[in-house]
Amino acid sequence: MAGTAVRGFLARPDFRRLLATRLLSQLGDGVFQAALAGTVLFNPQRAADPVDVAAGFAVLLLPYSLVGPFAGVWLDRWSRRQVLLRANALRAVLVVLVAALVLGGVQGPAFYAAGLAVFSVNRFVLSALSAGLPHTTTESTLVPANAVSTTSGAVATVVGGIAALALLQLTGSGDAGYAVLACSAALPYLAAAGVVAGFSRTHLGPDHMARSAVLSSRQVLTGMATGARHAWRNRAASAALTAITLHRFWFGLLTLMALLQYRTTFTEATGPFAGGLVGLGQMVAAGAVGTLVAAAITPHAVGRIGKQRWIAALLTVGGPAQVALGLLVTPPAAVAAGFLLGFLGQGVKICVDATLQEHIDDDHRGRVFSVYDTLVNVGYVVALLLAAVVLPGSGVSRPLLVVVGTGYVLTAVLHDRMSHR
Repeated sequence: MAGTAVRGFLARPDFRRLLATRLLSQLGDGVFQAALAGTVLFNPQRAADPVDVAAGFAVLLLPYSLVGPFAGVWLDRWSRRQVLLRANALRAVLVVLVAALVLGGVQGPAFYAAGLAVFSVNRFVLSALSAGLPHTTTESTLVPANAVSTTSGAVATVVGGIAALALLQLTGSGDAGYAVLACSAALPYLAAAGVVAGFSRTHLGPDHMARSAVLSSRQVLTGMATGARHAWRNRAASAALTAITLHRFWFGLLTLMALLQYRTTFTEATGPFAGGLVGLGQMVAAGAVGTLVAAAITPHAVGRIGKQRWIAALLTVGGPAQVALGLLVTPPAAVAAGFLLGFLGQGVKICVDATLQEHIDDDHRGRVFSVYDTLVNVGYVVALLLAAVVLPGSGVSRPLLVVVGTGYVLTAVLHDRMSHR
């Protein structure tokens, strides 16, 4: 049944065009994120302690998280095709600006402001892609369509990161090398803009497009609040948003652990499992494999037990397994944990995206997906800031690992209670 559904929506030219837009966009994201991570964490010309790293994430993500829901108001008024076209073109310009700042050795507010601009447009693009997806498939195939779309996008991000690592061998790991990486992200962004231009202005919605894009501040605030209330009043949608927000919080704690361990604890790693930026790339690649496996299994699992039970199973099993692997504190265990986290996170995301697309009407969908975006960003950054305070420089903290494992299980329980309230 799932195979028939996949063949059905893959046969649609509009789905393939939107998928190609996503793949190119997220390929560029992978290249840019690798350049940014290398610049901040592994560049010998710069140095950052855990608090600096967490503060960098906060500066890049939190300001957008506070205004993200406002963007959703426009996603429910503007042509989403136009949003994707112009946003990708704008990102191409912005990454060249970031590259110039890296090349010039610029740090501090100017560097983070430029990075913030790219991340802000990036989240706008991902919300528009999710809000437009139901216009390219049927409601009955939303789960497998999300599995294919979001998973292949995540893999494209990893491929972009791997391509950046390969290019880094030619450019070197100083400011000039990372500047070249950042600049090269402009190419897939421009290609994505070219692909999405093949849609008509109205194809991706919204269904009732506004004649004017001009809004007063009061209209924006009202629209944002309406979208949030619309999601919260729906039992399935509010439970799904709660589960994904808490998952991102636990994921944020694990993220800083991994970053610090690969930068300090695993520096002497030998054999097939490396330390440093290459070792971190291995862990991220394992996570990409996990997302692929989740994409293959999740539609079948949902067909058998439903989205709510599948989310509960992933969180209940995945959390304690992360603890077991994390306690080993070895590169092979970290790579295995990356695979598991990719599987867990992607399985939950597929179910959450499909739940929102099924239960939220198209005229509210852009606002709800922007609220979704804001919740996961805030949860992630708060976790990073907390981890920066409690983690040692080695990134090893067994008590915090136990907290994460317990948190995943409690999240599963809360999601189940909210789903049946």
